[in-house]
Amino acid sequence: MVVAALLCAAVVMNVGRGDISVPVPNVIAVLLGGGEDIDRLVVHELRLPRSLVGALVGASLGLAGAIFQSIARNPLASPDILGITSGAGVGAVAVIVIGGANGGVGGVLAEVGVPLAAVAGGLAAALVVAALSLRHGLSGYRVLLIGVGVNAVLTSVLSWLLLKADIVDVGRALIWLNGSLNGAGWDTARPAALALAVLLPLGAVLTFQLGALAFDDDTATALGVRLALARGALLITAVLLTATATATAGPIAFVALACPQLALRLLRSGTPPLLTSALLGAAVTVWADVFARTAFGGVELPVGVLTAALGAPYLLYLLIRSGKARTS
Repeated sequence: MVVAALLCAAVVMNVGRGDISVPVPNVIAVLLGGGEDIDRLVVHELRLPRSLVGALVGASLGLAGAIFQSIARNPLASPDILGITSGAGVGAVAVIVIGGANGGVGGVLAEVGVPLAAVAGGLAAALVVAALSLRHGLSGYRVLLIGVGVNAVLTSVLSWLLLKADIVDVGRALIWLNGSLNGAGWDTARPAALALAVLLPLGAVLTFQLGALAFDDDTATALGVRLALARGALLITAVLLTATATATAGPIAFVALACPQLALRLLRSGTPPLLTSALLGAAVTVWADVFARTAFGGVELPVGVLTAALGAPYLLYLLIRSGKARTS
């Protein structure tokens, strides 16, 4: 309830604040179906779609991070660390560069193909990590190390693509790579909502298997869980959530890493709770967008810049904590 209230408050604040300010009572009146014409225009057409896209993207990342961390049994496992986000970035930037270089049809390709290329790149990176990780049995630290290596390779490929691109395409690619909700409208919100409407119930159905996978392989097998099938279904769900979120708004860093751990500590559960992780991811993303838009005067930062600035210290904390746990 607390997390849901934080999310609702974030949406109201994000819709109300901006160059044209709409008081909170007016925002609530519009959301309930009333309000004046000018307020309805600002809320419904300009700001509400952006807030909904932020909430959907954050929920997808929070849910994906909870699944990854539960399967790997490691709090450091997230799409950012495992190379899934970088794979999506390589796919999208490759299309942007090809589209800009070819012009004409290529430009249309860049506009239409970026989301599809991001999804394909994320899936390809996930397949590589899974193939290398599962050869000798699943280990949380093996998955993490392989993911870090794949992420490093993909980051190098991304840098090479940017060096080869035209300066205009580099600017477009960098805007996308920073993770931004700027320009998000109803045409952006609908595909994200559709994907989450399918993937969120699927994740809920797989909750039992997720809880069983928290145990060792022998115990999970004794509970009647088909390990390969359960892990495969969960990984595909998490990868699709990550790729969809990245295709919608670009890479928004550290939401998938931090929110499941915050949800776990909030509910004091054994594994990251799926629903709470999703709600917390949505709340964190929308609140980050509020501050990115309004906290720096006339400068509007991409939301990914703010989440990265807040998430990097948390990553260092997890690294230090994991190191102490292994040496104690």
